[in-house]
Amino acid sequence: MNVLVTGGAGFIGSHIAHRLLAEGHRVVVLDVLDPYYNTAIKERNLELCRSEGGDRFTFVEGSITDEALVREVVSSNDIEFVYHQAAQAGVRTSVENPKKPHEINTGGLLNLLIAADEHGVERVVNASSSSVYGEVDYLPYDEDHQNVPQSPYGVTKLTAEHYCRVWNELYDVNTVSLRYFTVYGPRMRPNMAITNFTSRCLNGRPPVIYGDGQQTRDFTYIDDVVDANLSLLETDVADGDVMNIGSTGTITIEALAKHVIEQTGADVDLEYTDAKEADARHTHADVSKASELIGYEPSTAIREGVGQFVDWYRANREWYEPLVLDS
Repeated sequence: MNVLVTGGAGFIGSHIAHRLLAEGHRVVVLDVLDPYYNTAIKERNLELCRSEGGDRFTFVEGSITDEALVREVVSSNDIEFVYHQAAQAGVRTSVENPKKPHEINTGGLLNLLIAADEHGVERVVNASSSSVYGEVDYLPYDEDHQNVPQSPYGVTKLTAEHYCRVWNELYDVNTVSLRYFTVYGPRMRPNMAITNFTSRCLNGRPPVIYGDGQQTRDFTYIDDVVDANLSLLETDVADGDVMNIGSTGTITIEALAKHVIEQTGADVDLEYTDAKEADARHTHADVSKASELIGYEPSTAIREGVGQFVDWYRANREWYEPLVLDS
């Protein structure tokens, strides 16, 4: 199958692209290589895809905000299936600069949906986020929970979901939106808590916690997220639907930091600073809908996954750590 992965040089997108190539598909990655974090990490991701796919892999450097380019990529490569991972990430970033995520996360998605309709793409899988929920009414979140985003980023992700639904209803474009809950794992971007905690501990520095550390997160291991995405290649689900992709439980940020200290063997204490604006206090996914519709069963608990990440970090420290510290 000919598959387009937007944002395929990034963390989640590159893992999806690599797995697709390993399973024999032809993959086109469209990525602007935004220096939101060190682009050398993205180049490394692309090289892994090239090594795996050979002539079945194509990289196109450019933005999903370029309507003509998106149309050209979809039409000239006979794209049958799209994994839309491209986005301006970051709740805190969106508070500082709300216009950029709107242009990319909303305008870019519209360009993709228009091209998918014009060229008969079989399905568009849209990467959404737990940030669409915002204020907590009850936990764990199921897909019927109210959506009151607390950041411009969350607003753009919720808007994108609605566009996907409407494109299915009005134009018969098959769409599915997956609401990710804090994805982590090898090659993750540097500004995530687990990366930051690990790099600081391995360099003898204390993890820095924003707020009191009692915030809880539903961290989802990258392999589980890739499994969920690839299951949609052959699984029939309700068109225009959304579903949570989370993990097996939650952990406080303080407990997470202490676990990283334990896994790294660092002789450090915790350091606390002011809480960040617009960060959710708690997240926790009810994944029963994804389990029923696509057979999703998260297999990696957070403590196990952190251990795997720390082991990977040590094995790849020579190239990964300098790029993390430079970001």
